[in-house]
Amino acid sequence: MTRYLALDVGDRRIGVAVAEDTFGIARPLPTLRRHDLAADVRAVGEIADREEATRLVIGLPLTLRGEEGAQAQRTRRFAEACAPLGLPVDLFDERYTTAEAVRLGAPDVDAAAAALLLEDFLRERRPR
Repeated sequence: MTRYLALDVGDRRIGVAVAEDTFGIARPLPTLRRHDLAADVRAVGEIADREEATRLVIGLPLTLRGEEGAQAQRTRRFAEACAPLGLPVDLFDERYTTAEAVRLGAPDVDAAAAALLLEDFLRERRPR
């Protein structure tokens, strides 16, 4: 069984959610406030350990046309910085997750966006 930790990485906050591949339902976790890259990666590692995550899913913020802009490049750098955690990393298109979290009235939009991202990721991986 794989246990996923999803991250919606922004400039000021990181939304976090967790799920197992068995059920495909993600649980939002408290959002992290960004500090510096080393501290942020350390915080993600602590959460991954606590939640017994075996894989990271990091939202890739593509443009509406599906292209990578500056924010996607920053996210890729963050994903690369997570390598020392020793967890496999999947980058997954996160377009519209924040807007959907807002539309749903989520109290913690960043965490809800991470949960939506993870549920989309798991749905796409499910055998058809």
